[in-house]
Amino acid sequence: MPKKIRLGILGGGGDSLIGVLHRVASFINDNYEITGAVFNPDYDANIEFAKEIDVPLNRIYKDFDTLIEEELKLPEDERIQVCSILTPNFLHYPMAKKLLDNGFSVICEKPMTTTLEEAKDLQKAHEKAGTVFALTHTYTGYPMVRQMREMIKAGALGKIHKVDAVYYQGWINTIIHDKEKRSSVWRLDPKKAGISSCMGDIGVHAFNMVEYTTGLKVNELLCDFNYLYEDNQMDVDGTVLIRMGDHVKGVIRGSQVATGEENGLAISIYGEKGAFRWEQERPNFLYKLSDTEPTQIYKPGHAYNSELSLDGTKLPAGHPEGIFDSMANIYKGVARAIRGEKYNDGEFPTMADGVRGMNFIEATVDSHKSGNIWVALEN
Repeated sequence: MPKKIRLGILGGGGDSLIGVLHRVASFINDNYEITGAVFNPDYDANIEFAKEIDVPLNRIYKDFDTLIEEELKLPEDERIQVCSILTPNFLHYPMAKKLLDNGFSVICEKPMTTTLEEAKDLQKAHEKAGTVFALTHTYTGYPMVRQMREMIKAGALGKIHKVDAVYYQGWINTIIHDKEKRSSVWRLDPKKAGISSCMGDIGVHAFNMVEYTTGLKVNELLCDFNYLYEDNQMDVDGTVLIRMGDHVKGVIRGSQVATGEENGLAISIYGEKGAFRWEQERPNFLYKLSDTEPTQIYKPGHAYNSELSLDGTKLPAGHPEGIFDSMANIYKGVARAIRGEKYNDGEFPTMADGVRGMNFIEATVDSHKSGNIWVALEN
């Protein structure tokens, strides 16, 4: 078996949810080892965290620039091969750009950048670098999402009529109603989060899910945001009408103030032959609906599933897998790409998905601020 891929980590220290998700995911299929890191901008905290998770200290660096400088001094067969960027949004672009410019592969949290202009510039850097770039739209790693994609590609629904994607959370309720708190959280700070909170953080996941599963592109959208307070500059709730063709339309709904909701991502896709429905909080069930037959339920691990779905299933049928496994499937695909092995183009989101995501986010903001008008996306 090939040697483990040398992985660098940027951010994700302390009690970061995204940090533990990426670290565990990287270990699941035995493809990676954490070789170097900057977990925290405070060097002492950085070292303490490395000790806590038992990562060797000789390549725990004081900052990102030092990591690049010192790693490039090492022989190519010793230096980090790929870096995971788990920082706040405003650091994604400068870090990814410098990594690509210096020959590293990149695994990046979404949104990929804070502007579409940055995303396009990063795309040019990636084309020049020729390395691997993956964007962690985590939910594309679920076996039943992959099953849905493959069945739609094979014509299971026939012509698609309508899509309905929703991503509802309620966590920001504890912050948004307190003026002092909402002024101090980075996700509500345009300088750190970018131009959007709700659509930039979770709405873009629903958008990506629509394009990933259907194979279609959103051509136009019309958006209406809710900010709740005059002094809040960032959307915390929004509804987006989408057009994917003359007779293919739908809606993307996102909210961070949907009281009582936890991580309510769900998608329904309706076609001339039937429909699919999938919910993130019940990820092991894919429902196929019909006007003429009983509802069918697809579950992971069965021989009737597609090769892509089965490749992302680690346990026998009936053993639930979840978000760690979903992210691990993305890391697994990236490992294949780095090693030059054959892989399915549905195994991990790419730079192109990152550019599309930023196009979506900017279009939603433009639509709302222009008086809730239709805005075209670039194709």
